[in-house]
Amino acid sequence: MSNMPQTPKILVTYATRAGATAGVAEAIAKTLTESGLSVDVLPMQEVQSLSYYAAVVAGSAIQNRQWLPEAMHFLQTHREALHQKPVALFAVCMTLAMRNGEKYRSQISDWLLPVRNLAQPVSEGLFAGVLEIRKIPSFGDRLKFRLSVLFGVWSEGDHRDWDAIRAWAKTLPSKLSLGD
Repeated sequence: MSNMPQTPKILVTYATRAGATAGVAEAIAKTLTESGLSVDVLPMQEVQSLSYYAAVVAGSAIQNRQWLPEAMHFLQTHREALHQKPVALFAVCMTLAMRNGEKYRSQISDWLLPVRNLAQPVSEGLFAGVLEIRKIPSFGDRLKFRLSVLFGVWSEGDHRDWDAIRAWAKTLPSKLSLGD
């Protein structure tokens, strides 16, 4: 008797610092579930094996122009398995929330090159995140962000575009070869 479920199971996994990426992962999973798919949502550090999943949607916050270290570790650890199934990637980046942030989209996409080298994605989603200065651990970084907000580079708050996140998630079943 096989342990594989009848409906292909999708893993939506993420790395986050302050929770914004987890929220994006949950929204993607909800959209996939509404499409009739079976979905597990897990932080990357909790993923033991990819063997039960037909496809993987993996995302990370971007800090210092790169995916978080634990996200890169996840890709390196599961590289072989990821090469054997369809993978979609997403990134949550505050640069997109800057005034005129959309003009940086191609640059942000370039920051994913090391990620693409480990997992060849069938689709990529880039989304703005949340700026809550009080959640930034370093005093120096909090000060920098406060000054940036003061000078109008950023505004504090939730900049996630839920419609764009859901729209991207709705494209995934066909891109992951999981039906309509």
